[in-house]
Amino acid sequence: MEETLADSSQVNTDSMGNHIHPSAIVSPGAQLGQGIVIGPWCMVGPNVVIEDGVRLVANVVVDGHTTLGKDSVYYPFVTIGLAPQDLKYKGEPTRCVIGSRTIVREQVTIHRGTEIGSGITYIGSDCLVMVNAHIAHDCHLGDRVIIVNNVVLGGHVHIDDDARIMGSAAIHQFVRIGRAALVGGVTGVESDVIPYGSVVGNRARLVGMHWVWLKRNGVKNTELHILRNVYRTLFPRDELSNNVFEDRLLIVKEKFGQNDRVQEIIKFIEQPSRRGLVKIGRSIASSEGEE
Repeated sequence: MEETLADSSQVNTDSMGNHIHPSAIVSPGAQLGQGIVIGPWCMVGPNVVIEDGVRLVANVVVDGHTTLGKDSVYYPFVTIGLAPQDLKYKGEPTRCVIGSRTIVREQVTIHRGTEIGSGITYIGSDCLVMVNAHIAHDCHLGDRVIIVNNVVLGGHVHIDDDARIMGSAAIHQFVRIGRAALVGGVTGVESDVIPYGSVVGNRARLVGMHWVWLKRNGVKNTELHILRNVYRTLFPRDELSNNVFEDRLLIVKEKFGQNDRVQEIIKFIEQPSRRGLVKIGRSIASSEGEE
């Protein structure tokens, strides 16, 4: 248990095999599973559920109606489930849930939901949230999402499975990030990013598809070719194109709509949105996957 800073000679072990440092404050109302490590100076509130194998390394604060999934790990100075930064919040018993095997690094803040939102802040399984990131109230992150250092997510942000948010990016409230999308570093995202899309810029602009992820996850060349045609149809480089977006979307449906990933992109585009889609920007080779 390398992440545990406690001296093993000082740690208390209970009947469930949980190792709790004597300086930690664990409320009697907290529900603890088995094989949990709670390091020095941690605080666990009365409505917290900690499932089997969770590790709180040191100086971690968990409060509210919060559930920490199996084998997840939390590093020093993380705070989870505290009240949201929303002036309309009046202490309602909203929730925060984190999935199994997710790793949350130093100084991350994750706030619980609000009653006027979904009522829950949710982070899926096998995610990695790196140093000094902030995840606001009512955010929803899917599985295997990576949030890099200093990223900030406004309230109600929805990020689908396998997305990558690079360092110091800022995501506006109510934005949707599609599955396996890539948000570049120091990018401000004010609108929705399509599944497998890649955005960069001071104000995010769509510059291609996330080809690296697609290739690493075994997508065949024939399907890559389909996705490239879909992208170029929906977002033509010719800024003088007279076709309206709805017409281009209809072409994609007719020509490529049988492909599962294309169906996913179409469904994402047709879902109601408060922010609209990120607009196309100048293409770069690394995002286009040009060879």
